[in-house]
Amino acid sequence: MSSTVRSRAHDKPLSAAAMKAARAATDAPAARYEQVKSHIRHIIESGERHAGDRLPSELDLVATLGVSRMTVNRALRELAEEGLVTRVSGVGTFVAQTKPQSTLLMIAHIGDEIRSRGHEYRCDTVLLQRETASVIVSNALGLAPGASVFHVICVHRENGLPVQLEDRYVNPAIAPDFLLQDFSAIRPSEYLFEIVPAHDVEHVVDAGLPTRAEAELLEMRAEEPCLTLMRRTWTSGVTVTFARFVHPGSRYRLGCRFSPDLSQRQG
Repeated sequence: MSSTVRSRAHDKPLSAAAMKAARAATDAPAARYEQVKSHIRHIIESGERHAGDRLPSELDLVATLGVSRMTVNRALRELAEEGLVTRVSGVGTFVAQTKPQSTLLMIAHIGDEIRSRGHEYRCDTVLLQRETASVIVSNALGLAPGASVFHVICVHRENGLPVQLEDRYVNPAIAPDFLLQDFSAIRPSEYLFEIVPAHDVEHVVDAGLPTRAEAELLEMRAEEPCLTLMRRTWTSGVTVTFARFVHPGSRYRLGCRFSPDLSQRQG
C-alpha cells in the first residue's frame, strides 16, 4: 500500500524528491537524538571515559554533533533515566557508577563481593550492645515480649563509599559470644555463619525512603530511594537473627541467577 503526501498550497502530489525530503524532515529529530545517545555510549563503552568521569558539556556536544541543545538535553535525560549517566545541575554530566549486585538466594558476605571486584572493603561498627527487644524484634525472633537481644549496626563501604547499612538483632541463646567479636575483622554474617548452621533463610525485599539516621550513615539525601533486604535465619527451628540491610538505590542492586529443580517449576 502506498501513500501520497500532498502540498497544502496546490493540493497536488509531491515529487519523489520532495517526498524524500519530507520524510527526512520528519525522521531527522529522532535520528539526531539517537545520534547523540550513540555518541555518548561510544565514549563510555570505548573506555575513553570511566565511571565518575565528566562527559562533554551540552554546548560541546552541540558544536561537535551539529544538533540543537534541546536534542542534546533530551538524549542526556533519557540516558540518565537508563542509568548510564548522572546529571548534576549546574555542574555537568558524569558517567554513572556501575551498581554492584547482591544475590537473593543465598547468604552472601558483602566483604567477599566487594573484594571480588578488586575494590577496597571496610566495615564500620556504629553500635554494638545488649538491649530490650521491641515488640517487632521479639516477634521476628520468636522471643517473649521484652526479651534481651544483641543489637549491632554496621556500615559497609566500597572504596570508602557506603553501600550497605546493616541493622541486625541476634538471639543471645544461639550466639552467646556475639558481643565479644571484633566486627572490623569478621562481619556479623560471617561469624554467625561459622558458628551456627542456617537451616532456613527468609528474604524480603522492599523499596522506600531511608530514615534521617539511615540517610546520614549512608551519606545520601533523605529523598533518595533505598532497597531494603530483610533477612531471618533459623537453625533447627529456632530463630537465630533478624536483620535489615539498607542499600542506596543508586549504588546497589539485588538479583540472582539459579536453576530450579522440578519441584520449583511451574507450567
